[in-house]
Amino acid sequence: MIAVALTSLLAVVIGVGAERRWGEGALGLSRRLLDILAYVAIPLVVFFTVSDLKLTTGLGAGIVFGWAERVVVIGLAWLIGERLLRLPRAATGAIMVSVGLANTGYLGIPLIALLLGNDSIGLAVTYDTTVTAPIALIGGFAIGAAFGTRAGEGARKRTKTFFTRNPALVALIAAVIAPSWLSPDWARDIAILLAVAIAPLGFFAVGVYLMIEHDQEGTRIFPPQLTAPVVTALVLRLLIAPGVMLGLSSFVIEVPSAFLIQAGMASGITALAVGHIFGLEMKIIVGAIAWSTAIVVIAASVVALAGGL
Repeated sequence: MIAVALTSLLAVVIGVGAERRWGEGALGLSRRLLDILAYVAIPLVVFFTVSDLKLTTGLGAGIVFGWAERVVVIGLAWLIGERLLRLPRAATGAIMVSVGLANTGYLGIPLIALLLGNDSIGLAVTYDTTVTAPIALIGGFAIGAAFGTRAGEGARKRTKTFFTRNPALVALIAAVIAPSWLSPDWARDIAILLAVAIAPLGFFAVGVYLMIEHDQEGTRIFPPQLTAPVVTALVLRLLIAPGVMLGLSSFVIEVPSAFLIQAGMASGITALAVGHIFGLEMKIIVGAIAWSTAIVVIAASVVALAGGL
């Protein structure tokens, strides 16, 4: 867990330094990295991890509840952004992907191993694969296509953009129908290593975009400004989402503790890739990722230290 936190922080710092030194060159590099994440790395990870998944009926309720909490927070994000804050569509979409796409893989899995032990890693992976991955590829990309400034005009054009810029969805469908021999254990192990390796690239892009916003508007470099959209994303992602999961677990069917923790995970780097591809408000996404990651890492460290006393 400490290694994850330090690696993420180092990647952000390197991104900040790169933008200071190379400017547009660093921005161009971060954009290419996000393209690689969206069009190459994520599809490969999705295919080999989903096709290897083996579900049991005992996990079904938790998975359904996971989808429910995402639908609730995405709906609330739209309502607050559109009706209360009256934001431009690109800004409302940015809040929606920030709360709908969570870092249940690179951050969530090691955090659960730290808090609950290695025996719970399988549950963490299951949640990441069955909840976060499909919601990101279906819901996240759909939000980008519907609210982004680079998705075209009109429903037909935006629908076409959703499919043409979403190769990971094809990988997800292929993983569901593919025979097991197409996903040997060694391929899944490589895919997991790839998922871990690509996450710092996303945090590098976070650092670059933090500096880009500083240059354009004179805002603080770090921490990012706690604007109303960013605060909205933090409350929905870190409080409301796990609250919905906890309520359903308490009053309907009890779910594994790992699922409760995953429900309250920080905003995911995938949101940055979606925002970049479709033209959502990057300042909101970057702020939500930076603040929520810091809060989750600090909270988990406090809990872990308290448990060791």
